[in-house]
Order: sequence, then C-alpha cells, then structure tokens
Amino acid sequence: MSFKFDIYGMDKLLNDLEKIGQVPQKHVTASSRKAMNISLRQSKANAPVDTGLLKKGIIMKGERSRVKGKKVYRIVFDEKYNDFFQKKIKYGTTKYVKNAKGKMVRRNIKAGTVTGYYPISQEYGFFARDGRYIPGYRFISDSLIDNTAKIEKTIVSEMQKKIDIEIVKAGLK
Repeated sequence: MSFKFDIYGMDKLLNDLEKIGQVPQKHVTASSRKAMNISLRQSKANAPVDTGLLKKGIIMKGERSRVKGKKVYRIVFDEKYNDFFQKKIKYGTTKYVKNAKGKMVRRNIKAGTVTGYYPISQEYGFFARDGRYIPGYRFISDSLIDNTAKIEKTIVSEMQKKIDIEIVKAGLK
C-alpha cells in the first residue's frame, strides 16, 4: 500500500535541520512514538472483544535500524499472549474401513494439525469449516489509514518543537 501526500511544515523543518546539523536520534524516536500512539489507541478501541485479551495483546514495537535519524514503529501482537492466540486446528480426510471384528469404523487417512493465529484471523478474515469466507474487522489497518494525516502532522510538529529547543540550546537563533 503506498500513499502520496504533502506534509505541511516540512520545509521549515528541513531548514531548521540544516541549521543544527544532525538530528538527535532520541528526538526522532520520541516523535514517531508519540505519532504512532494515535493509531495504537484506535486499534485497541476498534478491536473485537471476546475475552479482552486481543485488546491487551496489541502493542507497539520499534524496529531496529542502522540508519541514523530513522525510527519505525509497528503495531503487533504481544508474544506473551501466544498461548491464548494460537490454536491447533485438526484437519484430515476420513474413510470407513472394517476393523478386526468386521465392524465399519471411521479412520483418519491424512491427519495433521495446523496452527491458527486468532489476531490475524480477526484482522484479515478466515474461511469457516463449511468453506464460506468470514471477513476480518481490519481494526489495525483502518486505524493507520484513518489517522495518516494526523500521524504525519504529529511527527512534524513534535520534531519542530524538539529542533527549536536544540537551536536555542546551541545559540543559533
């Protein structure tokens, strides 16, 4: 999914960045974290509720980057709840065969298990046992799409505030 947009205030931010040189990583991290909290809150609010563990399990995780001045946060599901989120689903074909006493009994021919992941099935949907498709709620992707402009504005304004403080500290104004 790609977006094309114009960010209000970006020109001033870039000019101020040139004044102070490099951006301190702590400012980039704090700004992007504050912006992604908007989407995190909406994702939790729109998540379907059965036991409440899905809402509890939605967290924000920062990706590691080798590039200075870059910080990316993702909304993911907490691994400590995987015992609740993962479910083994049995599948296989059955066949009726005669046992030693001549009685017809059901036997699994190809049996196995596959692991279903509850949060992903709630986000994107799943196929029911009868073959029909149950659509997902899209609570995470919709929160990102709905708040794109707000997230961009928050990142730029937070960075601008922090850079203004750095300019004053350095005595460049």
